[in-house]
Amino acid sequence: MKKKKKSYTVYFASELFSLKHLIGNAYLAEAIYEKSHGRYLCVLPQNLEQRGNTARSIRDQDILTLLRCDLGLFNYDGTEIDSGTVVEFMLAKFADIPSVILRSDFRHGGDQRGDPWNLMTSFYPRTANVIIDSLGLYKTKMKSRRSQPRDEIVRLAGQHSSADAQGMCERIAEACVRGLDRVVSLDPVMPKHLQEEVYNWLALMPAFHGKEKALRKELEHILEHKTEHDLL
Repeated sequence: MKKKKKSYTVYFASELFSLKHLIGNAYLAEAIYEKSHGRYLCVLPQNLEQRGNTARSIRDQDILTLLRCDLGLFNYDGTEIDSGTVVEFMLAKFADIPSVILRSDFRHGGDQRGDPWNLMTSFYPRTANVIIDSLGLYKTKMKSRRSQPRDEIVRLAGQHSSADAQGMCERIAEACVRGLDRVVSLDPVMPKHLQEEVYNWLALMPAFHGKEKALRKELEHILEHKTEHDLL
């Protein structure tokens, strides 16, 4: 029987380069917290990064934050998946972190008939896919209103569009929570006799900038945390 934690940290991997990305990330992270009744605490990389830092220090911080987290949520929107998000997903799989892939983009991308993204990022264990047509959800929320203002001024002043977007986001958050519930209940894939070696390797493989001994100790603590809570 798995030990039940009161809450889990979730690394929220997504683009963070524009107004839409930043607002969408923040909105969804907060909605997931609310819909899970505080069970899932999304960690937003956009809240971690300091623009004065070097590219390498930003990368190191993001990777270490991902490894510290209990689960991962990876946003696979766009005609081309964000390359940084894909790298983070693969690192999560190397570390056997339970993961949810979210695609809220109704367009089909990739090179397979199944998942709407590149087949090289499919078929990994301890992973759940949440594929949702966000535009369809938004339109459904619009139609569900008893009265739709025809005057655009009334719609803008009444904040009808943001209310519809909020309803859409809440539905997506509910689907993400269900996905996170599924993957957190799955047994680890990494054999116990390999865990220490793998996490020692994860301390070395990215070539973090810093003292090797301290980094190995950091990964030891991360592994201890995950084993104590039956995540590994």
